[in-house]
Amino acid sequence: MSRAVLSLGANLGDRAATLRAAVTALQDDGVLVARSTLYETPPWGPVEQPPYLNAVVVVRGALDAAGWLARAHELEQAAGRTREVRWGPRTLDVDVVTVTGDDGQPVLSEDPVLTLPHPRAHERAFVLVPWVSLDPTAVLPGHGRVSDLLAALPPEDVTAVVRWEHLS
Repeated sequence: MSRAVLSLGANLGDRAATLRAAVTALQDDGVLVARSTLYETPPWGPVEQPPYLNAVVVVRGALDAAGWLARAHELEQAAGRTREVRWGPRTLDVDVVTVTGDDGQPVLSEDPVLTLPHPRAHERAFVLVPWVSLDPTAVLPGHGRVSDLLAALPPEDVTAVVRWEHLS
């Protein structure tokens, strides 16, 4: 058994419906522990594109880190995700942010296929804002408390993440 924090984002099509479908699939899998509300955020990266809706979920199940990544890719494929442009628009993006083993220890990986914890999560308000709203005591392994990481970001990055609606 392991516990994982996943970041979900969508900026093509019916963004909210896509995120709800992904969360419902995780709920149907019996692994969903908690979910954040939706937040609208500006796109991240160098590619011109529409705004995102983002959420964070906590899942727990019999998967290891590679299994959570495989499940993330399955959710993306079910939403019609194509990988054509790095940091480009997408129907669904699911990132594995952290994985914790049954022993309570974080899974660490420098594998380029799955780096854990996610190598840029500590600088992304669209991950940290939903995550801290879901779990105010959350810790990003190797970086510290999520609330402290959020406080260290430029204020304009944080205020650009706007609560959109409840993900239900």
